[in-house]
Amino acid sequence: MTSFDTDLRAAERLADIAAAAPQDGAVLAAAVAAVRLTGRHLLATFSERTRTPDDLERLIHAIHANDDASLTIARRLLERAVPAAGWVDDELEGGELPHGDWWIFDAVEGNVNHVHGLSEWGISATLVRDGAPQLTAVYEPVADRLYTAVRGSGLAAVNGDPLRPSTKTELKAAIVTTGQAKPGESAQTYQRIGASVTAMLNAALVVRMTVPATFQLGQVAGGQTDAFWQHSDVRSGLAAGALLVSEAGGSVTDLQGRPWTFASKDFLACAPGIRREALTVLGALA
Repeated sequence: MTSFDTDLRAAERLADIAAAAPQDGAVLAAAVAAVRLTGRHLLATFSERTRTPDDLERLIHAIHANDDASLTIARRLLERAVPAAGWVDDELEGGELPHGDWWIFDAVEGNVNHVHGLSEWGISATLVRDGAPQLTAVYEPVADRLYTAVRGSGLAAVNGDPLRPSTKTELKAAIVTTGQAKPGESAQTYQRIGASVTAMLNAALVVRMTVPATFQLGQVAGGQTDAFWQHSDVRSGLAAGALLVSEAGGSVTDLQGRPWTFASKDFLACAPGIRREALTVLGALA
């Protein structure tokens, strides 16, 4: 039996424990096992020396191959852990989910980075309960970094250590980030992204634009950066990170300052001390 087979059996046991006693701790343990196992499998096909496929068709083929490999492992483990949960098939969808439990699973978040030999990619699994993220596990294989959070616990962690947002109180001292939620956004969305980056360049210390969103939100939760915003409602890029930031003690709203939900059309997560300034800058553009 290979080490993968051994780890798979262990993950299956955790899934069975969660199914028999569906408490948040047991379900989170099963989700952690699923994202770790999946991430390690995909790490075996990753190399920083990889050179990008030379046309879009081959690039998309490589992305789909990664997605398929990830789903083959993780989906049956997560569905085994919470048999009654629905499954969100389209990771680029937005909007509210029906009542009940749903898995939002991003098979390879930052998949385009994996294909390009960049290290910023990972696996995320978030259980949504009655319209709100309930628990999440996010694994970054290259860094061997695991983020976890459970709603209402007041604890978000990275590799077991508590996360806390920065204590910045001035936007001019802040590192802020944004990113493209998906290819093929509308021209209006691209205009908003461009205008918001320009506005933040005039207001913040440093502006970054990169993907995937969950990586940026983990950094906001941990205080390495101070804010992340997005002109999009793509659920898979926001569900895990929103829970990490809120349970760490950060602010999560839309760009008008209203509490963020899956019905929101845009998104802002930030350190509490710069929330008002960030909303002033971005809210005028929403």
